[in-house]
Amino acid sequence: MSKKLAFAPTRRDVMRTALAAGALSVSSPFVRRAEAATPTLRMLIWGAYLIQETIDEFESQFGAKVAAQFFDGNSEAFNKMRSGGTSDFDLVMADGFWPRLYLKSNLIQPVDMSKVPNADLSFDTFQPDNYDLLTDKASGDRIGVQNCWGSYGITMNLSHIEEADRDTLNIMFDEKYGGHLTTGARFEENIALAGILAATQLGTKDGPRPDGQAFNPYQLTDEELEAAKQLLIKQKRLLVTRYQDYDQLEGLMRPGVVWASPEFSETYRRLTRARWAGEIDFDVAHMLQPKEGGLGWVDSWQISSGTTDPAMIDLAHSWINHFVGKASMERVAIDAGTAPCYDIRDMLTKEDAELLMLGRTDELKGLHMFDQPSSPEKWERVWNEVEAA
Repeated sequence: MSKKLAFAPTRRDVMRTALAAGALSVSSPFVRRAEAATPTLRMLIWGAYLIQETIDEFESQFGAKVAAQFFDGNSEAFNKMRSGGTSDFDLVMADGFWPRLYLKSNLIQPVDMSKVPNADLSFDTFQPDNYDLLTDKASGDRIGVQNCWGSYGITMNLSHIEEADRDTLNIMFDEKYGGHLTTGARFEENIALAGILAATQLGTKDGPRPDGQAFNPYQLTDEELEAAKQLLIKQKRLLVTRYQDYDQLEGLMRPGVVWASPEFSETYRRLTRARWAGEIDFDVAHMLQPKEGGLGWVDSWQISSGTTDPAMIDLAHSWINHFVGKASMERVAIDAGTAPCYDIRDMLTKEDAELLMLGRTDELKGLHMFDQPSSPEKWERVWNEVEAA
């Protein structure tokens, strides 16, 4: 029977609630003797994915305990793993290009895909032939297992955004929408989106690149980075504010103060439901991939390089396989409101499958995956100059 999609809390909200309840934190070394023989699978993950029913099933089936710590961003998790986390965690999550950075830094180990048969059930879009960021180029090893996906697209109030503008990044820099725009507060996504538009305007996006690779908005040339800075300075006077969370963004878009904003589609889902319920009188759309290019992510499970006990490695594989199974993925869709990489449309209402954009997975192709800026110092300097302008 189909279930109805719940409003998803932010990852920060889930983390705060779990820690306040004293639940799912990393186990103390001072455990009772009766518990000492129970294997504990330690993981560093986004809090929204800790769903109690899934944990209870796993612990019962495998006679193990799940212990977790949470993070808000890839760089935070990477720094934790790099500063000793390989000894503290058996599993870690990442997205986009980050798993390759983990491997390059010897923080994770290959995944034995024969132990994760449920991974074969994902949409073709996320299989290795179509999505190669979870495959090590040198060895051919799989370095992670696909979990969920999405984009940092633009949610629009269709009563105010002209039809000709509904497929372009320029919407966020257009003076005719001035005073009705907002963006998130994280500088990486702001610079990367501006970098895509800047490279398009400069004519450098599709030309030869200094590194010999395809264009990547996290690997901008100095010229592109300067042009992105100028776009962001221009954009500043068009913004109402920079939102901090989904509640703030929804509060700006519901009454029509803001007409367009980049976001992870959570506000799009909230506003669409509000429209269906007659709570608002305008339609919204989510631009997954602007014509100039956009940002996307596929998050995944990785096994820590510090986990060397064969029994614990097997347990880590078992958790991944359990988590990406259809029953677990249905809970992720319903409880976390995040789009699985697996086709569970037969387990959802037609409306919820639409909200999760499970019929639009092909639009992931061509999106630029989240990555670490080529020069974090330069990017921070550029952002400081934008903020000071």
